[in-house]
Amino acid sequence: MWVLPDGNVLDSGFADMEILFSTAPYILMFLIPAITMRSFAEEKKAGTLELIFTKPITELSVVFAKFAACYSLVIVAIIPTLVYYYSIGILGNPAFNLDTAGIIGSYLGLIMLAGVFTAIGIFASAICDNQISSFIVSIFGCYLLYTGFSAIASMEAWSKYADLISQFGISTHYSSISRGLVDSRDLVYFFGLMAFALFGTQLVLESRKWA
Repeated sequence: MWVLPDGNVLDSGFADMEILFSTAPYILMFLIPAITMRSFAEEKKAGTLELIFTKPITELSVVFAKFAACYSLVIVAIIPTLVYYYSIGILGNPAFNLDTAGIIGSYLGLIMLAGVFTAIGIFASAICDNQISSFIVSIFGCYLLYTGFSAIASMEAWSKYADLISQFGISTHYSSISRGLVDSRDLVYFFGLMAFALFGTQLVLESRKWA
C-alpha cells in the first residue's frame, strides 16, 4: 500500500485501500499453501496419520480441526492490516472520509477468499505425499479458481457465455463483495467451495480404508 510503484497511497493521492485488496489474493495464493502444505502430507510422511485415526475421532473431525487451525492463522495474519484503515483515515482530507461499507465488504470478501484457499490447501495436502508437491498443487488450484474462469470468459470464442463462465471463478464473486454489496449468492458460492473441498478431503482420507 505504501511502497509499490503503481497505485501506492502516497503517490496516488487517494485515501482508499484498493491496492491492498487487489494485491492480497495473490499474496494469499502463496501464504496459505505454505501454511497448509504440512497438514496431511507431513503426517503421512512421518507415519503419524494412522496414529491419529486410532483415536475415537472421525475423519471429518480431523479435517475440520486442520482447517480451523490453518484458517485461524490466516485470519490472525489479516487482522494487523486494520491498522491501514486508521492510517488512511487520518491521512484523508477530511479525516476518515472513506468508503467504509466498501472496505468492510472487501475484508469480508478477503476472509471468504482465505477460507476457500485454506480448504483447497488442506485438500492438496491430503492428496499429496510430500509438502513440496502439496504446496505446488495448492498454488495451482488457487490460481486456477481465482483467475482461470475469468481468463476463459475473456476469450473471443466464449464471449457468448462470458457472464456464465465468469460466475464459476472466485474473482467475480470476490469483486462483487468488495463493492460493499453482500449478495447471498456470493456467500453461498464461497461456503459451497469450502464445503466441497473439505468433503473431498474427507473422502481422500476415508479412501485409505478401501485400499
